[in-house]
Amino acid sequence: MPHYILLSSLTDDGWKTVKEKPERIKEVNKELQAFGVKVISQYALLGPYDFVNIVEAPDNETIARVSIELGSRGTVKIVSMAAIPIDEFMANVKRR
Repeated sequence: MPHYILLSSLTDDGWKTVKEKPERIKEVNKELQAFGVKVISQYALLGPYDFVNIVEAPDNETIARVSIELGSRGTVKIVSMAAIPIDEFMANVKRR
């Protein structure tokens, strides 16, 4: 299944939610599963983004739907990127 990197930045409302209920982060992961997205790993960050999630999803359209759904709540802004496992990348380079 394709891999994606989701870089997220919380809005002021998002930070308020996390402060009051930090377990909300894991609840969102369950919502992702309902879209067919599997969270592989997740990290809190220091810097321009607040969190990074490495996920598997069936396709770009699924990730777009997730980004729209979560972003429309006004608590998070998401940058989504497709990621190619390095072994697959190297195999594709050799084929050319």
